[in-house]
Amino acid sequence: MWKKTYSMVTKDVTKEQMWKLFADVNNWHEWDSNIEFAKIEGEFEAGNHFILRPKGGPNVKVNLTETVKNQKYIDVTNFALAKMYDEHLFEDTADGLKITNTLWVTGLLSFVGIKLVAQKIVDDTPADMLKQIAAAKKL
Repeated sequence: MWKKTYSMVTKDVTKEQMWKLFADVNNWHEWDSNIEFAKIEGEFEAGNHFILRPKGGPNVKVNLTETVKNQKYIDVTNFALAKMYDEHLFEDTADGLKITNTLWVTGLLSFVGIKLVAQKIVDDTPADMLKQIAAAKKL
């Protein structure tokens, strides 16, 4: 299994603001320049899914496997003989809100998912997290 984690601490936003940002899937395109759109029907909760289209890519179905309001969510994307999991965690600390993103890929063909998708997400995470904080500050 391949796994990468990145964390950042900020006093600029609350976990409630970050949750509100991510739970509003239909407006992700406003702050995520790497996607054309994301669309969810129903609630941002475990058992539901959304469709996401990366810029220049095909539509991808993303399943929400765990959601704990204002604390964390985990989603999974299925590839051919591989799965990519993405966890977003929001924790209050003495120094501010700790935001952690962990991405892991499992399966027989995980190396393909890593090369085609996961590594770019990991490489972009520090800059993306700053964009997320800036967008959440407006909520």
